[in-house]
Amino acid sequence: MTTVSIVNVTSYTGSELLRLIAQHPTFEVTSVTGRSTVGKRLEEIFPFLRAGVPISDGRRPAIDPTLVITEEPAQTDLAFVCLPHAAAAEAVVKLLQRGMKVIDLSADFRLHDVAVYEEWYKHTHPAPALLESAVYGLCEHYRQSIAAASLVANPGCHTTTSILALSPAVAAGIVKPDVIIDTKTGISGGGRSPSLIYHFPEADEDVSAYGLSGHRHMPEIAQELTASAIAGGHPFEQELRITFVPHLMPMTRGILATCYADLKQNGVEPLITTAEVRVLYEQYYKDEPFVHVIDQPPHTKWTYGSNHCFIYPIVDSRARRLIVVSCLDNLVKGAAGQAIQNANILYGLPEIAGLTSLAVHP
Repeated sequence: MTTVSIVNVTSYTGSELLRLIAQHPTFEVTSVTGRSTVGKRLEEIFPFLRAGVPISDGRRPAIDPTLVITEEPAQTDLAFVCLPHAAAAEAVVKLLQRGMKVIDLSADFRLHDVAVYEEWYKHTHPAPALLESAVYGLCEHYRQSIAAASLVANPGCHTTTSILALSPAVAAGIVKPDVIIDTKTGISGGGRSPSLIYHFPEADEDVSAYGLSGHRHMPEIAQELTASAIAGGHPFEQELRITFVPHLMPMTRGILATCYADLKQNGVEPLITTAEVRVLYEQYYKDEPFVHVIDQPPHTKWTYGSNHCFIYPIVDSRARRLIVVSCLDNLVKGAAGQAIQNANILYGLPEIAGLTSLAVHP
């Protein structure tokens, strides 16, 4: 068994880690923290854990519902850090000094350039040296690096959806370096702390755009799409320009990205067709267990509670533009599920371990 700590277990990502690890064959949660709930048992905060059942081979469940929440994590093999940015970095430093492997679900180690981080997050990074050694935890791109890492920076939900949608196109060099990304996200993406905009009477029957002057996830998307272009042998001739506009939707889970990019003209050759783009995408993701290229626009419900991402590329020949629609569950493939996928790679386990559940429907 691999012992696991969850730092800030009372967050939505923390509770989702509990749900998923309960199905994992080798991970066992032996330490959980939560400053506002110190001294309470997990089952007091999450009564659903009382329904845990023993694993089929007779071993005890991966989650003990009577586990007491502490202020500091115990010594374990692996720690998932679910703290907000800045606070997460400080916790990560301490955990690494104790010899633990860490998967950080905050944004603190996703950006390689400390100046870019400090520009967008408006504070001094407490551990800038770690930005060089942290591995960006997008499994579809960095498996080998993740396997050898001590610190994995788990990507966010907007970024995962957008990067998976556009990477095949930029890697193949078929689009210009000017893209528009429109995302729709569920309310759980805002976290568990009370806020007026997520209050039911405010959010229900309402759709609103936010971050129009610049969202913190935009430089992360730019960083990784630029890397995809270089890896594919088609580096951008000009700096990548991104317009990124997220929208809050009255649903609990899910994120859907609609991405637009002008296609490159290939001399007198006709533009690439939808059929050719689909083949390109299918080849790019042919060995990926959680990314599925489909022939119809996806729905967020298709991913609810699962670690799967659905992608639908299509060419608008009249506008000479590529449109890619992708969706996933923001708490699973966009957070906790991707973190477990990273942990599986870290420990040489099958990547799908503990993540085989299909979406809940309806």
